[in-house]
Amino acid sequence: MNFSEIALSPEIQKAIEAEGYTQPTPIQAKAIPEVLNGRDLIGCAQTGTGKTAAFALPILELLLLDQPVHKVHHKGDKQKRSNTPIRALILSPTRELAQQIGDSFDSYGRYTGLKSTIIYGGVSQGKQMQALRYGVDILVATPGRLLDLMNQRIVSLNEVEIVVLDEADHMLDMGFIIDIKKILSTLPEKRQSLLFSATMPSEIVKLAQQMLKDPVKIQVASVSAAADPVEQQVYFIDRKYKTALLLRMLDTLPMTSVLVFSRTKHGADRLTKELNKSGVPAEAIHGDKAQTARQRALNRFKERRSRVLVATDIAARGIDVEELPYVVNYDMPDAAETYVHRIGRTGRAGLKGTAISFCANDERDTLRHIKRIVGNNAITVKTPESLPAWTPRDPSDYPEPKVLKAGKHEFIPAFHTPIKPLSKAGAAVQSILKDTSSNKKSKNVQEDSYDIEHLISKKEKSSLSDSESVALKLKAEGVDYSIIIRATGISREALIKL
Repeated sequence: MNFSEIALSPEIQKAIEAEGYTQPTPIQAKAIPEVLNGRDLIGCAQTGTGKTAAFALPILELLLLDQPVHKVHHKGDKQKRSNTPIRALILSPTRELAQQIGDSFDSYGRYTGLKSTIIYGGVSQGKQMQALRYGVDILVATPGRLLDLMNQRIVSLNEVEIVVLDEADHMLDMGFIIDIKKILSTLPEKRQSLLFSATMPSEIVKLAQQMLKDPVKIQVASVSAAADPVEQQVYFIDRKYKTALLLRMLDTLPMTSVLVFSRTKHGADRLTKELNKSGVPAEAIHGDKAQTARQRALNRFKERRSRVLVATDIAARGIDVEELPYVVNYDMPDAAETYVHRIGRTGRAGLKGTAISFCANDERDTLRHIKRIVGNNAITVKTPESLPAWTPRDPSDYPEPKVLKAGKHEFIPAFHTPIKPLSKAGAAVQSILKDTSSNKKSKNVQEDSYDIEHLISKKEKSSLSDSESVALKLKAEGVDYSIIIRATGISREALIKL
């Protein structure tokens, strides 16, 4: 099927052609005719399947066909549209996704005369309020900012004809369910409702039953199936060596552009700092970042000015990067569905992609569950030894490779560690041991002889009574967290709080 075979107006067909599209994706081919027929719809499709166009195109068509002549807004038209009601509402969980949806409506609706705008939190309300007062046909919004403007009586939804709830599963994850119900309660009873979700947990099914009337259900691909063009790999590695393995890969593999997933906001910031410190341009994006900072980081990544984008799952929603060859799960996700959603960022539009996961010992149960969902043979187990030989950027910074003993851990790879950070740690520990230990042997140890195992032995031989005090001093010296943890026995969580 081609787009030319779908009953869309010439204005919309022209925009589709300008975008370079000829054939609809499966979700588009199935959803567009149903929406055009006025049906409520549940669409279940993983990321990268073209679901935004699956609702944007028919919404534009329906609004265009039923648009009063005096409300048509052509480019360059200075006529005020303050009386133009909002006729279509699209709810999005994140600012990034809202912007992506808004861009799609702008692109596909460029020749229709229909006006759309985006509202979201984290920025000033001024320009958003101005756009709303000018009048819009289509509003793309995040729930929090929409409710805020509704309470100020700046937004009225009394004449909404079509509502879309996009990424419904993550709306629930982010705690928007109460806000969504408040918004839906203000909409006209007679309306068309569409719900799209990458996964369909029981809560989403219940919400769909409440908001939809006799919906058609479309599922073009199992949410438990990864995209075919994606090669999936997993490396079993101790958590403390994950950064070293990532740096090694960045040195040896053609990773020109990499999206790295971190489980926590702090973890994303810490990894980004370590990558930049090692000479790898990296940006972090998560919910604690200001909107301007998030957009700047995303733009730098898209423009290839930064090589690595470290993101949390929530912040990654709406990130649409063409030709993304690698996705790395630095931390394993909590659910198999999240894993599928993550790796769906690569291997888009028929291009090949590689998804690499770093699995620590305490993450093995998660991996087993993922394998049950995506298939036991879908993920190839790799070892660091199978990588090409690692040639550091500055060989003088590193000693000869040596195997580090792993203790009880059974799958620790061999790595060599930079002398400079260890030397710095050695100097710091030596100074601290002089103050806190009666073990005079520490005074005779030369700074450059310190390595991780030596630091640990020093800790064990010393009579340190306050490991937190030692850790705090090492932290102040700028010593790497992994070294401090092994040298003092303090947990990462406790170290972060110091």
